[in-house]
Amino acid sequence: MKPLIGVTCAFDREKGRVWLCQAYLEAVRAAGGIPLPLAHTGDDGELAGITGAVGGLVLSGGGDVDPAFFGEEPLPAGGEICPERDAFEIALSRTALASDIPLLGICRGVQVMNIAAGGDIYQDIGVQHSGGLRIKHYQEAPRWHPTHGITVRAGTVLASILGEGPLRVNSYHHQAVRKVAPGFIVSARSADGLIEAVERPDRLFALGVQCHPETLWRAHPVFLKLFISLVEAAKIRISGRQSAN
Repeated sequence: MKPLIGVTCAFDREKGRVWLCQAYLEAVRAAGGIPLPLAHTGDDGELAGITGAVGGLVLSGGGDVDPAFFGEEPLPAGGEICPERDAFEIALSRTALASDIPLLGICRGVQVMNIAAGGDIYQDIGVQHSGGLRIKHYQEAPRWHPTHGITVRAGTVLASILGEGPLRVNSYHHQAVRKVAPGFIVSARSADGLIEAVERPDRLFALGVQCHPETLWRAHPVFLKLFISLVEAAKIRISGRQSAN
């Protein structure tokens, strides 16, 4: 049976709408899962029902994370925030990590994962990230086109999926993981030293990437392996849960 994979949606209370890029749904389906869009409803009691129903989770990309969630005042370079979405996804991440629900964070999603587990992020890499080399992290190119390189660390889960060493990715972000949360390790960096992926080795599957594999995989099939790995981990979790019952 195909596992249900929850995919978080963007949310706008003022406009009364939720939305999700179709590419996430297509990637989960192509990987053998059934995508289930998840939206904040304001009912915190629904969290247990959500995590009990799905086999795995994708934290999708989107706007900035409110710096209040990692104890900072906002910088002028910050973008639009949605505090309800932040609270929902942070709580969802903490539950997933505590319950060992397979979790894939994409762009904003890797930042949310890291904050939820006790790390933090750069509010704006252009202002806060120092170093000699500077590369462009918000591309003006088709979303399927990789525009800069990263190096995948040998011996990591990410390396077992995508291969170790150099890899080119797409890039649409001005925030990034800064202090890595306890229990997580860095699994990839860009040439200017920014963290491009983190993972938690003691979990069934807990991996976050700064790129957008959901728009890369059709032109570059290796990136579908991230979703396949998530779906396979979800199957293992569901099988274990059924055996326990």
